[in-house]
Amino acid sequence: MDTLRCAIVGPTGFTGLHVARLIAGHPRARLTYLASHRDDLPDLTEEFPRLTGLIDPDVAQCRPVDPGRIADAADVVFLGLPHRAAMAYAPALLDAGLRVVDLSADYRLGDAALYEKTYATPHTDPLNLGHAVYGLPELFRGDLPGARLVATPGCYPTAATLALAPLLSHAVIRPGRVLLHGATGVSGAGRKASDATAFTQVAGAYGPYGVPGGHRHQPEMARVLSRVSGRPASEVTPLFVANLLPTADGIGMTAFADPVDDEVTQDDLIDVLRDAYDAEPFVRVRGADAAMPNVREVVGTNFVDLTARLVRAGDDGPAAVWVFAAIDNLVKGASGQAVQNMNAVFGMEETLGLL
Repeated sequence: MDTLRCAIVGPTGFTGLHVARLIAGHPRARLTYLASHRDDLPDLTEEFPRLTGLIDPDVAQCRPVDPGRIADAADVVFLGLPHRAAMAYAPALLDAGLRVVDLSADYRLGDAALYEKTYATPHTDPLNLGHAVYGLPELFRGDLPGARLVATPGCYPTAATLALAPLLSHAVIRPGRVLLHGATGVSGAGRKASDATAFTQVAGAYGPYGVPGGHRHQPEMARVLSRVSGRPASEVTPLFVANLLPTADGIGMTAFADPVDDEVTQDDLIDVLRDAYDAEPFVRVRGADAAMPNVREVVGTNFVDLTARLVRAGDDGPAAVWVFAAIDNLVKGASGQAVQNMNAVFGMEETLGLL
């Protein structure tokens, strides 16, 4: 196929930066249109000087959000917008004939009532919500070729779901109350400055944020884990707490679950993860004797590092399964996964532009 033409609506956030960076290095895609809703249209190389020399100066100058003009210039558009804003633009872009890869939460949950409960705002595009494909290639690759609208998963759900899905689908762990402890760098809060993410508040600090058990990514985790386990949502009830790391990027995720019975072994856990992911280019399963996943090893990449441990409280105590994952929240947890999804939609190798 010819070189794929790519547009970004909302390129001035961190997800837009990384989509632009990755497309600039993609051998079969190029940026052709950057669209901003700002009154004073920005130049992306002035917003992010690191992009200087990587994208065409004419393309770097943002233009208005005009679906017709975008469709004339591009084949696919990435939405680097916050929730609520994405669903305001997606219908017209789809009607113009574009494929849309959304990085917001607007099309992830597949259910308008659940979205409204989770995000405390009405869903204004329920028709396309019902058609959106959930873009987690390692689990739902078959849904992606030719998809018109892809919902790129959230960063925490990506780490949690890839960690737990094989163990649930192979009935190695109980699907009930799985506990999840995640920690992210400050870029997860977005580019806008705030007191909570200021250097003076974050440096040397560590602690939970938000409402424990009430994070808005928790329903997304529950929905996807229910799907992969084949069990009703009422039987898959993860509880999640998010923490802030004193670093820019990366997510460390730990999941705590119960083994399905006393016959589960340490080898079973690693074997199940390897069976699921050995053919996956971006999932690296670490054995029981290898170093544990660490955000330092994945930042700037589209990799997810995983391992699991069977642990006991004393020699005769009850067993527990602990699963560990590390990803870059802005790459595998956002922009890298979006590019991986784009590759799959258009029948290209998923690794293009990402390795």
